[in-house]
Amino acid sequence: MGRSVLKFGGTSVADLDRIAHVADIVAHRARSGEALAVVVSAMAGDTNRLVSLARGAAGDAVKGDQFDDEYDVVVASGEQVTSGLLALALRRRGIAARSWLGWQMRMHTREGHGAARIDGFDQESGLADAIDGGEVAVIAGFQGVTDEGRVSTLGRGGSDTTAVAVAAALSADLCDIYTDVDGVYTTDPRIVPQARRLTKVSYEEMLEMASLGAKVLQTRSVELAMNNKVSVRVLSSFAAPEDDNPGTLVCSEEEIVEKQIVNGVTYSRDEAKVTLYGMEDKPGISARLFSLMARAGVNVDMIVQANARGQGRANMVFTCTSADSDKARAILEHHRDEGLFENLDVTRDVAKVSVIGVGMKSHTGVAETMFEALFSKNINIDVISTSEIKISVLINADYTELAVRALHTAFDLDAS
Repeated sequence: MGRSVLKFGGTSVADLDRIAHVADIVAHRARSGEALAVVVSAMAGDTNRLVSLARGAAGDAVKGDQFDDEYDVVVASGEQVTSGLLALALRRRGIAARSWLGWQMRMHTREGHGAARIDGFDQESGLADAIDGGEVAVIAGFQGVTDEGRVSTLGRGGSDTTAVAVAAALSADLCDIYTDVDGVYTTDPRIVPQARRLTKVSYEEMLEMASLGAKVLQTRSVELAMNNKVSVRVLSSFAAPEDDNPGTLVCSEEEIVEKQIVNGVTYSRDEAKVTLYGMEDKPGISARLFSLMARAGVNVDMIVQANARGQGRANMVFTCTSADSDKARAILEHHRDEGLFENLDVTRDVAKVSVIGVGMKSHTGVAETMFEALFSKNINIDVISTSEIKISVLINADYTELAVRALHTAFDLDAS
């Protein structure tokens, strides 16, 4: 068999019993002849505990999201513990295994501590030779090393990104992401019990789902998989090693024979709507406003501009995360004297609901079906944004679950 990369998240390695179960899964696959690299996250809750310790020790030296190299040294230690524990558990089962840290496999990253970007691997690290020789490489996810030899971390969800990067570097046949769900569903089963597990989903659809509220995979990992054509499978870490555990395959669109018009309905409640009234309607104003947002690290999503009643004025609405809304308000208020706008309003009780599907590229009537479904439930739409394979609407947060259920039914996604 060829090379495979397995990744286990925090809930999958939450304690010694869970690590023992993961060791059973890995041992079962190793004995079948696969050459394995296993990427692990920190045990559930450990990263938050380490972040709290680092902030407590640094005090005012850490402001907001401004992290340094020593912060990374602390928070990266959670994955180091897990990788060592899993290697020990595998050895107990008679499986040759050793742990690998980011600096040992020489996963080079840029300087951005706390949210570093992967530049590549040193092929002389010996990682490929080790797994081809029958040793399971247990890799500490979430971490790398800078050109200066300092520990760096990749940010939340970084272990998913590590796993995909390792799979790309090893030319692995498959990257299996083991998690607490058994695949990617058409929507959140907690809201819609009739939600179905998808057998396959395209990179593009998964990227939209991840960015629009689905929590199964981290956005950067999907983007990396798409760019490097790494086949990713999402499957349950709670199944027994010998159980049938097909999961959901994330792959190129060409590998999907029958394409649904809509494959999923997602939602995000972490939204805020910022409305600027009486904005100057002339070239350069929008550039100025969003330059201020970008420099402050405020990620802007939906944007709508319309003419205002006043001569030479316009109104603008944009959305950002609820967590960023106070920052956005403060920046805009600080620059109000520049005459960019007359009044400002920030609303947090909103949610973004989206329908996603590669089939939209070749089918008409998706918007009509979506808007009719929302109208039938008397749900008002504040903002609309579209791409080639998705339509998103901003609605009152009180109607989130009703909207998700209505759209799931309207696009024939309910399991029969």
